[in-house]
Amino acid sequence: MGIIVNLDKVLTERNMKSKELAEIIDITEANLSILKSGKAKAIRFSTLEAICKALDCQPADILEYSP
Repeated sequence: MGIIVNLDKVLTERNMKSKELAEIIDITEANLSILKSGKAKAIRFSTLEAICKALDCQPADILEYSP
């Protein structure tokens, strides 16, 4: 399975829409959608930091490893 992205779960817990997060962290909704779907090949630490800051969470809340 590899890396699982739990961004939808965290967004729901924070009552935030993807569009709102995209605006806050200054990326396109399309790029956020790619990240949420788990189809992204990489994520910049600056983007991960911005997501964690906006959602008041830790990287482990968003990303999970499953062998």
